[in-house]
Amino acid sequence: MLEKKILLEKSENAILVGVIHNHQTEQQVTEYMEELAFLASTAGAITDKKVVQRLQHPDSKTYIGKGKLEEIKKYAQGKNIGLLIFDDELSGSQIGNIEEAVGIKTIDRSDLILDIFASRAKTAQAKAQVELAQYQYILPRLRGMWKHLERLGGGIGTRGPGETEIETDRRIIREKISLLRKRLKEIEVQAYTQRKERGEFIRVALVGYTNVGKSTLMNLLSKSEVLAENKLFATLDTTTRKLVFENTPFLLSDTVGFIRKLPHHLIESFKSTLEEVKESDILMHVVDISHPQYEDQMKVVNATLTELGCGDKPTITVFNKMDVYEERSFDKWLEAEVKETLLDDLRKRWEQETTGNCVFISAIERRAIDKLRATMLALIREVYVKRYPYKTGFQQYDYGA
Repeated sequence: MLEKKILLEKSENAILVGVIHNHQTEQQVTEYMEELAFLASTAGAITDKKVVQRLQHPDSKTYIGKGKLEEIKKYAQGKNIGLLIFDDELSGSQIGNIEEAVGIKTIDRSDLILDIFASRAKTAQAKAQVELAQYQYILPRLRGMWKHLERLGGGIGTRGPGETEIETDRRIIREKISLLRKRLKEIEVQAYTQRKERGEFIRVALVGYTNVGKSTLMNLLSKSEVLAENKLFATLDTTTRKLVFENTPFLLSDTVGFIRKLPHHLIESFKSTLEEVKESDILMHVVDISHPQYEDQMKVVNATLTELGCGDKPTITVFNKMDVYEERSFDKWLEAEVKETLLDDLRKRWEQETTGNCVFISAIERRAIDKLRATMLALIREVYVKRYPYKTGFQQYDYGA
């Protein structure tokens, strides 16, 4: 019977592998590899080496060229390398062929993200969602996995597990997927009932790329203690808090961060968790403006929101980590007037692109938080008046505070 595997051992040394395609630049792939190293670190692996190859098309059998695989094999010999991590998604047969050629356990970016999610899942809902995504990932790769296991058996007359056992495992996995979907529907009904019981509160959801400071901002605004650390996917389960700004109560939710190349089946599995985003009235798109690729990260988030059907919700773009941005962007000898002019140009650009719905803050330094609260309050009241035009004032309604 197929058993779920533990992908990463603690402090496992890894080689990261990436490919530069025709439509990608070397700078983009370098950024992807840095993010892959951060993912590996979050999962507990230590990056020993990064290998990048420029190819017109990935090899159908081994994804990268045989010469590059041989280079990796020679490098790994004599070193304590336990893992190859590819930045792109691999098929089951590709994984089997690579492991046969190099003799090292091989996973791809999707598998790595699933491993992180599995370690972060705490609630019954999150655990079920991760398990569902894992089985959906494994199902189309079974043949390649079995092919690899067959080679491990070896010997004359050895046929390996055979078609019958492959079909048995497929049936087991399909049954597991069916049961998990049923369980998640039951949990979703309970969560929907809980959300309905929140009454006429305006709902605000924090969204954004992973590790941009959403949880830190959540803690600052709500004076709570949501887990916030410098790791990808620190927040997996949605956390909701009731806040009151100037006698105006509302609900603020911290949600799982998005990331580029997020496996589609993972988005599918987590749709019930992301219902908090779908049912929100206002989105707060938190951006790490100090990140060199922050605009690309914004595009990833916006594309994911569009996929979820949330692209047209009222949104406040919160450019966080301005302290780090200024430290990285400006020389300490730069004249104050020149610095202020450059910052003003930055603000004007994004105010134009967001039609004025943006704020530049530093959650760590508590910079411009009052302005953020005022911006949130104005939009919350605007949305409330549109939704409940028959209400004549905020203080006349019993919010159940």
